[in-house]
Amino acid sequence: MTTPTPPRYAGLDGLRAIAVLLVVVYHLFPTWFVQSGFVGVDVFFVISGFLITSLLLREHRETGRIGLRAFWTRRARRLLPALALLVTVCSTAAWLVGGDVLVGLGRQVLGAATFSYNWLAISDGASYFSGAEPEVFRNLWSLAVEEQFYVLWPLLLPLLLLLPGRRRRAALAALLAAGSAAWAVGLMSTGATLTRAYYGTDTHAFGLLLGVALAVWRFGRAAPRPSIGGVGPVWGLVVGVAALGALTVVASLVGGETAYPLVPLAASALTALIIAVAVPVGSWFGRALDIAPLRWIGARSYGIYLWHWPVVVLLAAAVTGSFAEESIPIGVGIAAALVTLAVSAASYRWLEQPIRQRGFAGALRALRGRFGADPVRRFGAITAVTVGALVIGGTTAAVAAAPRETSSEAAVQAGIDALAEASASPTPAPTDVSPTPTATDAVTPAPSTSTPPPRDGRPQPPAPTTVDGSRISAIGDSVMLASAPGLLAKRPGIQIDAEVSRSMWAGIGVAQSWAGAGALREYVVVGLGTNGPVDADELQSLYDALGPGHSLVLVNAFAPRDWIPGVNEQLAAFAASHPGVVAADWSSAIAPHLDLLAGDQIHPGPTGGSVYADTVAAAVDGIENQRAQVRYEVELIQWATERALAPSAS
Repeated sequence: MTTPTPPRYAGLDGLRAIAVLLVVVYHLFPTWFVQSGFVGVDVFFVISGFLITSLLLREHRETGRIGLRAFWTRRARRLLPALALLVTVCSTAAWLVGGDVLVGLGRQVLGAATFSYNWLAISDGASYFSGAEPEVFRNLWSLAVEEQFYVLWPLLLPLLLLLPGRRRRAALAALLAAGSAAWAVGLMSTGATLTRAYYGTDTHAFGLLLGVALAVWRFGRAAPRPSIGGVGPVWGLVVGVAALGALTVVASLVGGETAYPLVPLAASALTALIIAVAVPVGSWFGRALDIAPLRWIGARSYGIYLWHWPVVVLLAAAVTGSFAEESIPIGVGIAAALVTLAVSAASYRWLEQPIRQRGFAGALRALRGRFGADPVRRFGAITAVTVGALVIGGTTAAVAAAPRETSSEAAVQAGIDALAEASASPTPAPTDVSPTPTATDAVTPAPSTSTPPPRDGRPQPPAPTTVDGSRISAIGDSVMLASAPGLLAKRPGIQIDAEVSRSMWAGIGVAQSWAGAGALREYVVVGLGTNGPVDADELQSLYDALGPGHSLVLVNAFAPRDWIPGVNEQLAAFAASHPGVVAADWSSAIAPHLDLLAGDQIHPGPTGGSVYADTVAAAVDGIENQRAQVRYEVELIQWATERALAPSAS
């Protein structure tokens, strides 16, 4: 039986190029305008649903059946060679780079090999939108969704064909697409994570199903109608350009992932509209999308999509020693783009196309034939086999060497362990809290015990003092948690409540709880702001929660996040405008020492934690010494006044 030749539709290569460019710019240049460029994946989903369904329907019409083995063989030839090359080469590179890029590599390789990457990522708690996790093969989640579609859809399509009429079939597919999106909303409303809804095949199938609906609707016509000249091509061009412009707007939305699934659903609907006006015979819009540069990129879009993310992760880790998606250096992004284009073009020419044309067996026979050919071909064959053996060995070594946790996770866990150990040991009782004196208070001079007072009773300048840890309460996020060993060493007995992903509002609740129980100590250190913006109302609520008799130290933030400068400005302004509040400048203290941070450039290691503790201690001691200086100046004024008013000795 002759396998039907896959149809070629105008404009789809160009649309593939646009889709992959959106994703690549989103990942490689995260500060550019494409803030929701991940919707390029949804464009791919709609194209795949449309093309695969069109191919299967065409085969069913021409032969009366669907050849499952032939279909799956074609899919394997198309997908597996490039995927195998990517996984083995990049795993070996990760082994050479080492560090955080190796974490979870075994699970990632398993997911790639079994078409289950998305579900394994969900079970492991991985996140597509976490820019600080150097997950080398994160982008393979979408390939897993498509592969699952390729396996299941040929089996399910005959059930759809039992329904009479293309309108009913298309309506059912569209209804299933809506059901997938509604299921995502329902899951998240009951507490499911964004990762579960985004990665899940069931909750992210709406793009594929919209493509199915479009293919069923279009293929059910008696024959495609040409639209050359007249109103048809003009109308299609206008609609297509408008839909493409709207897709660009959707891709530029800031924080679009927080509106899941609305943003990807909008992108999928626009993609279906673009395909509908591009593929008719004679479509001007389809020809416009088929310009040579876009067709070239579109033909290689699969390889470009596969390679771009692992390349930028590995390059960033090799060049900077860490990976943080929000702060990828522009040079690294450009280098990753060039490497991606070169490698994907080479893979397309010398690996993917030969196997698609000859099959696995034919490509293997051709490779064996090169061993008996001229020296140049023989050398090429030997080189290919040698490189293959090396990257397979490198993949094995990488999986075996992969650590169980990232450096940031290890830093946070060290803090958790330190707090647990401290809570199990007896700690000094906190001193009584007394109202904080100010320059206007009547202060009783404290007698100096360091040096005897002079004979004329003149007060002596205070010596620098250190605040005991039993007088300090600290509330913070994972940065403070990672710094807990340093804080406990610098100020034994300090009271610490720190938690991963804690916001300022959550910290206010802790302060209110401690204050209500009378457990809040004289100095309150708050290290929050890493996990989101902070506003003046939140800070005022925190200030009010402390009540009188407490001094507040606000530790500013350091992280590759776009809200950090605003947070630090807000903290500094609040400290400058409120008595008894100071800012501890952790950002300036750690900025020259990024090597003391974990791979995410956020959480301090042991030495970085000591820098954090020193910063906090200096701020607290500064308040204490400033108070002592105020007392000294008041005493000095009192002494001078008394001397001036005293009668002269006769």
